[in-house]
Amino acid sequence: MTELSSPAAGGAPGPDKVPLPREAPLSPLSWDEVPPPSRQDPTAARASALVGGPLGRYARLDSGWWTPLRALLALGAFTLLLGYAEKSPCADGQWVASKQYTHVCYSDVIPLWGAEGLSSGAVPYRDHAVEYPVLTGGFMWVTAELTRAWSSLAESGLLPGSNQGVMFGVLTCVLLAICGLFTIAATAAAAGRRRQWDAAILALSPLLVFHAFSNWDLLAMAFASAALWAWARERPVAAGVLIGLGAAAKLYPALLFVPLALLAYRTRTWRPVLWAAVAAAGAWLAVNLPVALTWTAGWKEFYSFSESRPAEASTFWAMLKHYFPSTFGSATDSGWSPPGLAVALFLLAALGAIGWLALSAPVRPRLAQLAFLTVTAFLLTTKVWSPQYSIWLVPLLALARPRWRSALLWQATEIAVWIATLLWLLGGSDPNKALPYEGLTWVLLIRDAALLVLVALIVRDIRRPELDVVRSAGEPDPGAGVFAAAPADRLIGARAASPTLTGP
Repeated sequence: MTELSSPAAGGAPGPDKVPLPREAPLSPLSWDEVPPPSRQDPTAARASALVGGPLGRYARLDSGWWTPLRALLALGAFTLLLGYAEKSPCADGQWVASKQYTHVCYSDVIPLWGAEGLSSGAVPYRDHAVEYPVLTGGFMWVTAELTRAWSSLAESGLLPGSNQGVMFGVLTCVLLAICGLFTIAATAAAAGRRRQWDAAILALSPLLVFHAFSNWDLLAMAFASAALWAWARERPVAAGVLIGLGAAAKLYPALLFVPLALLAYRTRTWRPVLWAAVAAAGAWLAVNLPVALTWTAGWKEFYSFSESRPAEASTFWAMLKHYFPSTFGSATDSGWSPPGLAVALFLLAALGAIGWLALSAPVRPRLAQLAFLTVTAFLLTTKVWSPQYSIWLVPLLALARPRWRSALLWQATEIAVWIATLLWLLGGSDPNKALPYEGLTWVLLIRDAALLVLVALIVRDIRRPELDVVRSAGEPDPGAGVFAAAPADRLIGARAASPTLTGP
């Protein structure tokens, strides 16, 4: 097997052709080689009391088939089943008396079956201007075609019949569940061979229960997690292709280039990142150009809609507009879209702070830490933060700071935001039972505070790597990929740490 080294290490040209020393050929690790969370995390250890307590020192669970990865996938499958059960009251689309809000089972999948013309056989972008990027629109179309195929077989008596709208929702959940399981597997692989159990934070995520099937986010998450996995395996071109495909499903995977660029600058290892960027651009163009050239107006809808879309209720921009209506736009505006330049400046300021942290920390930050901070900066400054977007952070948090207590507390606030948002939306049909926007803002501010606490903890781990749960266990950065072989380190305004703490 050949791997990529940094230019500093010398070697032949080509993105995937330079051999590096590495460990023995990979093989599945047993339970004893990958300590479960109850042996590593105090919160998980206390929770294990429900099933008899933490595993003892001499306990063996290796049955020859149940590897940690398979156990993680089984846990993830259980969580996704709970997610389907959580959405099932709304599956028939008969949302009488605002059931989608009162039962907290709202999903975009059900109404968009009709709203995007899928129920009438419309082809996204050609017959209907879909408000999603190309791969998500393609995913929706493939699911709609499978729904029609199922319906035809049901009419022939070969399969049980069902309402097409219901079947579209079921098939969407099945396909998204596959994406979710792949995300779990990729996160476990990116965590490193001896930290696979960190992915249990995703596999057992309460937020996954509420948002796995709220929208099509798991598709982009699968690409983003696979990209981190590919980078960790020193495959920059594959990582770039996956980032490009992820950006063609939701734009956020493109943000992974921010931490990659920062680490490339710090390590003077630009060539792999440039290869990844070229591969990402090629993959994105490969799926977008045919649609853009053939059905230009439909393809542009996502970008036009995103530009003109007013600030969403869960953003700071919407809160500023609500409490200071005359200062931000007109007092009579029902919706307000902040200037794109202002949004960009706030995001650039946040990314500038992350850049300073990345280039001044005495020990090179881990890729997952910077990725989590980057995506969080985007969410905190964007004008559109749909509640399900927060699920993007769960796999990144599992890699950046695999601590259960802080992860669960933050997710609890996200679930509270989802419930409060639905109760606020109830005001459109039943104002007497609805939550006023002022009540929603309090919940939002608590969520934002919890997220900023996570940011502060990760910043502390970067500044004091001995507190980082991954580094303190004697592990290098398992996701460093080609950066692991780069001895050079640029520092701004700080001295390098002692040799025992340096490295990937």
